[in-house]
Amino acid sequence: MKRSIFRATCALIALGSLGVEAQDRDSHVLSLHYGPYVHHWEPDPRHNDTPDLFGLEVERPDGWLAGAMWFHNSYHQPSQYFYLGHRWSSERVPGLYVKLTAGPLLGYKGEYENKIPVNRDGVGLGVIPALGYQYRRVSAQFAILGTAGYMITVGSDLLSW
Repeated sequence: MKRSIFRATCALIALGSLGVEAQDRDSHVLSLHYGPYVHHWEPDPRHNDTPDLFGLEVERPDGWLAGAMWFHNSYHQPSQYFYLGHRWSSERVPGLYVKLTAGPLLGYKGEYENKIPVNRDGVGLGVIPALGYQYRRVSAQFAILGTAGYMITVGSDLLSW
C-alpha cells in the first residue's frame, strides 16, 4: 500500500515537472490532485490514514474554482466531495497561496453520519481551508479537515486554456 502511494506521488510530480514554465494563472487551469495521507487529531486504530484521494479541479483566471474529489473517508467508506471555492495568491511570496472550498460531502453513512456537520442520509457539508505552494506545474497543500485532522495533498496542472 505504501509503495503504491509513493509511486502515485512520484508520478504526479514527474507529470507536473514536464512543463518548464510556471502557470501564470492568467488562463483557466485543469489540475489533478492526490491525497496520500490524513492525520487525525485524535488517532484511533480504526481510522483510515491513507484515503487514496484523487481529484480534478478547474480554476478560472480570477481565482474562482470548482472541483470533485473521490476518496475513502476516515471510516473506510467510499466518499466524494464536490466543491466551489477561491484561491488567493501571495504577492510577497511567489507560489504561496491560500484556498477555501465548500460543498456537499457524500459517503458518511450509518454509524458515522454524525462525524461531519449537517449530514442527512449520507450527504453533509464540507468546508476546507488550505495553505499551498505551487512551483511550476506542481503544488503541495496542507488542508485542515475541521475537528477531524489535516491532510497533505500534491497536485499537478494538466492543461491551461
